Amino acid sequence: MNKAKNTTTESEILNAAKRIFQRKGMVGARMQEIADEAGINKAMLHYYYRSKQLLFEAVFKKAFLLLAPQLNDILNSDDSICDKIKSFTHNYISFVIKHPYLPNFIIQELNRNPEFIKDLMSERHFPTIEKFKKQVAIKVAEGIIRPIKAEQLFINIMALNIFPFIGAPLLKGFINVNDKTYKQLLEERKTEVASFIINAIKIEQ
Repeated sequence: MNKAKNTTTESEILNAAKRIFQRKGMVGARMQEIADEAGINKAMLHYYYRSKQLLFEAVFKKAFLLLAPQLNDILNSDDSICDKIKSFTHNYISFVIKHPYLPNFIIQELNRNPEFIKDLMSERHFPTIEKFKKQVAIKVAEGIIRPIKAEQLFINIMALNIFPFIGAPLLKGFINVNDKTYKQLLEERKTEVASFIINAIKIEQ
């Protein structure tokens, strides 16, 4: 009974923290706010998570481990290169729109705590691109796509998907749009990014 109660309380804490982090980010969030959101006192919150950083890492890991298997399945499926680019982009952008704190947190952790990223990479479902690399090499050799290293193509895919989230304040200023319009632009990128990349690498037959 106590174990079930503990699991429920921890789940409520993670859900409450996710909502606060989404609204205020890592820096703006306060442990007291998270405790209030979860309906518990601050002492109870500290019993489960000693610091805001540990709580943020737990929220991040829970979300990331929902996304990672999806991306891994796409990269290692038997789908065509073009279909993989479409599926990867659509799934990634859809997921990050729901979890907007993820990209900035990854960048933050890469600079502050490289060991946390290594820990993520050790997870069973962490995405691998070995099959993707072989597919790209075959299609280049067949003259289906332009000569490009799979690593460069993957970096291009990641960069075009990630930057609109981590650079949102800057981009909104440059293109002079409000939050609502920018969110619509992000929705459109689910297909725009894939089309741009595919058109860039495909050789007209």
